[in-house]
Amino acid sequence: MQCVILAAGKGTRLLPLTETIPKPLVSIAGKPLLDHIIDALPSAVDELIIVTGYLEDKIKAYYGKEYLGRKVTYVHQEEQKGTAPALWLCKDLLKGRFLFMFADDIHGANDIARASSFSRALLTMPTKYPERFGIVVRHPDGTLAEFVEKPVHPPSNLASTGMMVLDTHIFEFETTKETNGEYYLTDVIAEYAKEYPIAV
Repeated sequence: MQCVILAAGKGTRLLPLTETIPKPLVSIAGKPLLDHIIDALPSAVDELIIVTGYLEDKIKAYYGKEYLGRKVTYVHQEEQKGTAPALWLCKDLLKGRFLFMFADDIHGANDIARASSFSRALLTMPTKYPERFGIVVRHPDGTLAEFVEKPVHPPSNLASTGMMVLDTHIFEFETTKETNGEYYLTDVIAEYAKEYPIAV
């Protein structure tokens, strides 16, 4: 199984620390942030596809072409135009089901394993600030009904954590440009879920 990890951002909220260190390599509890994420992945994951940009040479130097028995492939993202373009850059490398994550979100191994037990899944958690996140509404059967990015009037308090189990059918759907010029996965996933149910 493959895992796509988005790691191209500049980490501006961690300045001045990230002037010389890419955010995924910032040390947390004695090891790089991205190490915590990789260590929690199921053993079924045998390839990491890391989308890089800012200070990417340092990420490549640290992880190399193989890391702890897993193949590592890098995809360069020139412009930061949202999560959808980052995933679309990986389109030709992906086969079947894959995990999708961000390089700055740590998830528990048990949560990832449980999500991975479904054909497609989106890991969520309740939040007190739904207007700041991608917000999810579930059908009675526990599958995704709605997915909206930072809504002014949130339809629920269930926020996406950014960890998903997707498959290559997602590339059948069009990305749409937001008012800020970026392309988010939320709109694509909302359409994708209408034909390919996603467990929440």
